[in-house]
Amino acid sequence: MIGKALTKIFGSKNERILKQLRYLVQEINDFEPEIQKLDDQELAGKTVVFRERIAKGESLDDLLPEAFAVVREAGKRILGERHYDVQMIGGIVLHQGKIAEMKTGEGKTLTSTLPIYLNALTGKGVHVVTVNDYLASRDMEWMGKIYRFLGLTTGKIVHDMDDAQRKEAYEADVTYGTNNEFGFDYLRDNMKFEMADFCQRGHNYAIVDEVDSILIDEARTPLIISGPTDTSTELYDKVDSIMRDFKKDAHFTVDEKARHVLLTDDGVGLGEKLLNVDNLYDPRNIDKLHHINQALKAHALFQRDVDYIVKDDEVVIG
Repeated sequence: MIGKALTKIFGSKNERILKQLRYLVQEINDFEPEIQKLDDQELAGKTVVFRERIAKGESLDDLLPEAFAVVREAGKRILGERHYDVQMIGGIVLHQGKIAEMKTGEGKTLTSTLPIYLNALTGKGVHVVTVNDYLASRDMEWMGKIYRFLGLTTGKIVHDMDDAQRKEAYEADVTYGTNNEFGFDYLRDNMKFEMADFCQRGHNYAIVDEVDSILIDEARTPLIISGPTDTSTELYDKVDSIMRDFKKDAHFTVDEKARHVLLTDDGVGLGEKLLNVDNLYDPRNIDKLHHINQALKAHALFQRDVDYIVKDDEVVIG
């Protein structure tokens, strides 16, 4: 009862948040008459002015009302589309790092130009994550007209680009691409040996389109990447050759249900003797212990044509 009464007096939390956002929208609207008087060159020059103000210590939140008004005017002139107040609210919410739910037809692509422009002013780059290459290309060309008019650079990351092309795209103020391409570029960068070879230049601010699809549905599929290794295969052959000396129950036990193999004390001793090491659990020998455990699992748990098959002299995991 008390809660309902307080809600009637002060409004719900959502209503209070919207009230605060409407004050910001009014500030944006107050700038509109002034911004409309600027010619194209003066309007585009606002980007330089904003960056100078950031360099002097102003925050993006301080710039937000005027910057959003600039993007609205640019959208009118370049695309013939004026951002509605509700789109301004969506843009503010996205700038704050929150999720803005917008239905089809409410103009979420146009809405995103507001926080993208604002956050690109820092010069640290903005990533726009889309669900496929077509949308990445379309939106870069379509909404990119606004950014390029205002003096920002745009790029896109799509399939079949080489490292040089990717690096150039990531250097842009606004970079469009799919979640898979961004994810794999991050993984590939972390496999490189020199920072100078990295394609990505950091992670400043990102807007995720179709956030429920990308962060929930797509996230269920892991990104897996592999590369060449300098590890010799000699140890595999050496460990495999001593497996016939290990006897079940005497040197190792098998848990069929959990699919685990566990070395006994005698098994550890045998491994140390056959591999000529003092202590299998010494950090220097941990790779040898790992190989023994894996080899035992292969011999004790996996059966040919049941758990795997051999085709053209290659093992195919079942």
